[in-house]
Amino acid sequence: MIDLTEIEAARKRIDGAAIRTPLVRLHVGDAPAEIYLKLENLQPVNSFKIRGATNAIALASPRERAKGLVTASAGNMAQGVAWAARAIGVPATIVVPEQAPEAKLAAIERLGGQVRKLPYDAWWNILVTGHVDGIDGLFVHPVSDPAVIAGNGTIGLEILEDLPDLDAVVIPYGGGGLTAGIASAVKALRPQARVITAEPATGCALSAAFEAGRPVDAGYQPSFVDGAGSGRVLDVMWPLVSQLVDDAVAVPLDDVAAAIRLIAERVRVIAEGAGALAVAAALSGRAGHGKVACVVSGGNINAGTFAEILQGRP
Repeated sequence: MIDLTEIEAARKRIDGAAIRTPLVRLHVGDAPAEIYLKLENLQPVNSFKIRGATNAIALASPRERAKGLVTASAGNMAQGVAWAARAIGVPATIVVPEQAPEAKLAAIERLGGQVRKLPYDAWWNILVTGHVDGIDGLFVHPVSDPAVIAGNGTIGLEILEDLPDLDAVVIPYGGGGLTAGIASAVKALRPQARVITAEPATGCALSAAFEAGRPVDAGYQPSFVDGAGSGRVLDVMWPLVSQLVDDAVAVPLDDVAAAIRLIAERVRVIAEGAGALAVAAALSGRAGHGKVACVVSGGNINAGTFAEILQGRP
């Protein structure tokens, strides 16, 4: 569990880079709960990743940052690191999986980041080892860096300020850094609130780990939900998330697509696949009743993919 003082310090540190995003009600007549959306897709890089990236880079020394910044990301952390690198005037190199969507790659390049593609398994191994061969610079781990997790935890502070009688928070789960940060804040300030994660059914590693009682190989199939899900929980994250998470929900892709459409129709904002996961899980009833906050983690989705989903595909 990340100490609350570290999260509060991160909030001051990232002020001026990340914005305080709104928490808005999703009005659905037959919903099983009062559902609220934490709209992290409204951040300057259209995802929550700017919070953790900015905090971690601010804590590094000028000497550590001098050769530039490096991260491994499916697209959103890449933009957070590239944004921060541009702000301090150093280069950013981003290693991405081969199936990373063009919308995210184009955004990285607009921010001045240099993209290197790897097969998914090789890319995932970087998250496991925390190292990129052949690239100089400060490696910012997108998941397990405590400073990144603390930056992510500032979302939890804001949710509880806007909804102090929160009953549950639902968080999309990829590597676990977002979940660990938000859950640390929520459990410190409102321990009775439930923490629920949402993963695509095509990569539900945390659900499988809870069932087995340990990280196991769960299988992974790429889909339009490119910012969440994996084939295995990172071993370094399991001790943390296993203590903080109350339930892990695997969400069918059709339900994710339906949630993307619903968010667009009712709130008039764009959610990417990972960003709609929490809403889909809450609408299924798996988050329970009462007041449920869903983290819309990002809105970086290819325009063509978004259009197809709005038209009822895939």
